[in-house]
Amino acid sequence: MRILHTSDWHLGRTLHKVDLHEHQAAFLDWLVDLVREKTVDVVVIPGDVYDRAVPAVTSVTLLDDVLARLADTGATVVLTSGNHDSPERLGFGRALMRAGIHLLTDVPGIEHPVSVEDEHGEVLFFGLPYLEPDRARTELAADGAEPLARSHEAVTRAALDRVHERAAAHPGARTVVLAHTFVTGGQASDSERDLSVGGVDSVPAGVLGGIDYLALGHLHGCQDLTATVGAPAWYCGSPLAFSFSERRHRKSVLLVDLGARDEDGTAAVSVERIETPRPRRLTELRGTLEEILAQQDAHGADWLKAVITDTARPAHLQEQLREAYPHLLVTEYEPEGRTASEHSPVVRREQNPLQVMDEFLAATTGADPTAGEHQVLERAYTQARGRREAS
Repeated sequence: MRILHTSDWHLGRTLHKVDLHEHQAAFLDWLVDLVREKTVDVVVIPGDVYDRAVPAVTSVTLLDDVLARLADTGATVVLTSGNHDSPERLGFGRALMRAGIHLLTDVPGIEHPVSVEDEHGEVLFFGLPYLEPDRARTELAADGAEPLARSHEAVTRAALDRVHERAAAHPGARTVVLAHTFVTGGQASDSERDLSVGGVDSVPAGVLGGIDYLALGHLHGCQDLTATVGAPAWYCGSPLAFSFSERRHRKSVLLVDLGARDEDGTAAVSVERIETPRPRRLTELRGTLEEILAQQDAHGADWLKAVITDTARPAHLQEQLREAYPHLLVTEYEPEGRTASEHSPVVRREQNPLQVMDEFLAATTGADPTAGEHQVLERAYTQARGRREAS
């Protein structure tokens, strides 16, 4: 069976206020073509389809369109909700969905896998939506029992107990589990939302064993956790970069071929990474303004983060950068040799206003004002005070 694993689309997301809708639509066009080209049997999407619980109409329309087109390819689509999605809103209307589209967005759905047949028999696709411990610890507790412990490990372990129990009723069936969670050992980036509950944000890898293929969602970098989980387990990552911490990621989807079981009962699994289209490169440049402007030819078309290190802040800094780099997203000023003070100065009513201004400049730049800078502040203060007294 050929499975395409993609997740964390975050439809509706922006990148430092840049609307990514056009680029997300282009990715989904590419994805539908890939499903056709590779004759994919099942597309699995383990969560964070939307970027927020109440998505924009444009994002809802985009998802509706791509699900219809994926269904038209003949592939089965299995989709779960992530921590950014509202499971109720994402799962609305699932009973009316066209054949081949399965939204597994709630706890009861864990016990109702999607069954797909191939030449080697049955494959059961189980969907574990993002399990918010404060809510799932009650939903997953046995009837009449106390709520589970308030942790990601407890609710995930209970959910997988249900998976294994259900799978046992289908002897010989292979199992694929979609899970939106942070597995211990995974590498996070700056753009994922913190999942910490009681100071713990991850699920121990050993909890997730005993599955033929574990399709993970939540972390935005593609990574193989097979060695730590003890069974084939991958994060496919997000198809687009959502922060500069992801600038070195190779954004991918995963093409998974799930074969027959061998004599030991182990299913053959092969995973191929296929890089997704990149709308433009993310680049971070650090140096003086002159050094950064000198790299315009190499990086003028990139989304850019510029870290300026000139000792004195260059005049018209943003204007000069914007002219050379039309896709400039972030500018930071970190003057070489200056260190930022640990604490913001406290302003007292009885302080001399010039002293306050000097302290503000020192806190902002990391160094005491020069004599010239102090003179500029003093002149500005004198003029402002003169105008106030004249009025």
